[in-house]
This record gives sequence, C-alpha cells and structure tokens, in this order.
Amino acid sequence: MPSNEFAMAFTSTPRGARLARLFVAHCLDSWGHPHTSDVNETLTLITAELCANAVRHGRVPGRDFHVRLAVDADGARLRVEVSDTRAERRPATTVPPAPDAESGRGLLLVAALADDWGVTDRRGGPGKTVWASLSVIPPATE
Repeated sequence: MPSNEFAMAFTSTPRGARLARLFVAHCLDSWGHPHTSDVNETLTLITAELCANAVRHGRVPGRDFHVRLAVDADGARLRVEVSDTRAERRPATTVPPAPDAESGRGLLLVAALADDWGVTDRRGGPGKTVWASLSVIPPATE
C-alpha cells in the first residue's frame, strides 16, 4: 500500500459528488479492495451519502468540498472525511423521517453501515468535517 491517505477537492455540485464517489472507489481498489468487494461498495455508498449532504446542506457558493480517505497503518480501519465550509449546518444524531418523507434517510444509512461516524470542526477552518470509519480485514499483500 504506497500511501495511507488520499485527499481531493470537488465542486459543490451533484457532478462533484459523483466524482468524489468514483475517486474513493478508485482509491480503495488501488489499496486492494476491488470495486466489487463489500468494503469498496460499503465505503463508496457512505461517501456518496456524505458528499450528497455536503452539496445539498453544506454548499457555500464558490467553495469546494473536500474528501479525505485514510487507512490505519495496519490496514484494519478505513476512514472517509467530507469537509465543507458551512459550519452552522451540522448533522445531528439521526431521527427516522416520516414514512412519506422524500429525504432524510442518508445519515441513517451511514449510521447503519459505518462502525462509527461523527462531526468535527474542519481542520484549518471554516466549516465542518463529517466522517465515518469502517473496520476491515486488510487485503493480502504480496
């Protein structure tokens, strides 16, 4: 595993969110978690939800959102972070939406799929970082 971290900025648009999801899937594949693996599919879905929220709720005109994907030194834990510049709109512990609601289930999905998730202040300010972590079996090395 040549790098234990990848990070990139994306435009705060639906296209940027889609590209961020593809970026994470590609990085995971390069770390030995193939595109069709449960790890890749799960963390890519979590990333898609966090990026969609950054675009929908964290967007500040003219500002990008950032995605950081990291793996612990032993390869047993992956962490994805999505940072935006809107500090005042922080996701809270999720409450199930009304059965007929058309949105509001993304963080419930993140909570169900991730081992842990949360919100912190964005490193280097302004804004917030929403993160999720997933324990994995490290891929076999050659």
